[in-house]
Amino acid sequence: MTNRTFLPAWRGVALLALMAGGISACYVVPERAADGTVQYGYHPLPPAGTPVPPPGSATATLAVRLYPANEQATRTGVVSGTVTNMMTGKGRFVITYLGEVLNGEATRVSPEDKRGVASAFSANGMYMSCEYQMNTPYLGAGTCSFANGANYQMHIGN
Repeated sequence: MTNRTFLPAWRGVALLALMAGGISACYVVPERAADGTVQYGYHPLPPAGTPVPPPGSATATLAVRLYPANEQATRTGVVSGTVTNMMTGKGRFVITYLGEVLNGEATRVSPEDKRGVASAFSANGMYMSCEYQMNTPYLGAGTCSFANGANYQMHIGN
């Protein structure tokens, strides 16, 4: 005679363990670094109500390069950063400017012609505003202006 109560109890414990792992508060995403290597980044889950990519679509982290467009901007030269396209009309924008890290967001304002705006702010009060147009989910261009009067042409994509 076999003990049939052991197997269902074991399955219940296994199911609880899987469920607990499925609702953890972070996830790990492979990302390609500039040198082509794959790195795994820790990303906390977004707050409730934050738009997330539809199932089956992935985010894309794209290089952003800002080229000087006026005399004030020529003092810093080319500025680099990243934008993570969430494939929902929203994105996360990060750029380092004059030693400060500016964090912000990009939002598509016109789905038909793929225009959008991006804004970022640093802890020390530096801010920037951009307008852009995406040709594809991975390639676009625009203009950016900073609080100090520097203006740049922005190129998005790898």
